[in-house]
Amino acid sequence: MRFSSAIKTTLLASLLVVAGCDQSETSSSASSTISVEHAQGVTTVPLHPKKVVVFDPAILDTLDALQIPVAGVPQSSAHLPPFLAKYAGSEYLNAGTLFEPNYEALSSAKPDLIIAGGRARDAYEKLSGIAPTISLDVDEQQFMPSFLHRIEQLGEIFGKQDEVKAKLDDFKQRVAQTREKAGQAGTAMVLMVNGGKISAYGPKSRFGFVFDELGFATATEFPDPGRHGNVVTAELLLSINPEWLFVLDRDSAIGTTGGLPAQQVLDNPLVTKTKAWQNQHVVYLDSASLYIAGGLQSYSRLIDDVNKALDKK
Repeated sequence: MRFSSAIKTTLLASLLVVAGCDQSETSSSASSTISVEHAQGVTTVPLHPKKVVVFDPAILDTLDALQIPVAGVPQSSAHLPPFLAKYAGSEYLNAGTLFEPNYEALSSAKPDLIIAGGRARDAYEKLSGIAPTISLDVDEQQFMPSFLHRIEQLGEIFGKQDEVKAKLDDFKQRVAQTREKAGQAGTAMVLMVNGGKISAYGPKSRFGFVFDELGFATATEFPDPGRHGNVVTAELLLSINPEWLFVLDRDSAIGTTGGLPAQQVLDNPLVTKTKAWQNQHVVYLDSASLYIAGGLQSYSRLIDDVNKALDKK
């Protein structure tokens, strides 16, 4: 069978259109995912995921700051800080606890993305069998670059690059401004009170932000930063005699009742002789925010608290 030149031209045009559509669909498909390098590997995740379950409160904190919707969070035995309390509502999927996910509920929900890490890091393999899973834990040894990078990754995944840049530019500026004041303010210690006992955290530790980024001079060195801090006594605090004390109350952060408040534990004849106490430089931080969460809003609150104390000085 022979075709006229007109018919041949029409067929050729049709084939080109079909080929163009195929290439467009392939290109669209290829650009609908992103490869994310994270604390537990490299995972291909969908861009702009709609149904997201978050186990890491630090990431929940940051997603909330960026106004990125979340479908589910751990609600069992969870004690989120007040500014994240809305996620305990029935409109959010109860994904289990911070340590033990509800795998059955997650399988039924069919999320597009699971953000694990934090206290749920051991559940990574099982969660990965349900949906693409990433762990955006921050490296405490390189806190600031790691912290900023994780937030930038969220911006890429959710298409919020402009919002992320604006917030991080502001955050970095506020850190720099605080550092100028803190560098001249004297020596400091970061304490956590838990069950009546006192632990101290130094640079490059879980709460080393006060030293590493805000620029306070450390009042003493500890041989091991330790995930759980270094046990100190009132006698040791007096001998170190810091000019500033930044205090977290773990019992308050996790909702434990019956224990002595941090203020009461520190209000003893030895601690009250320190320069920090004498000069009213004992700053009680937002414990639930920093201990439970620790995202963009938590550290912004910390900067606010530190600046209020410095300006009062």
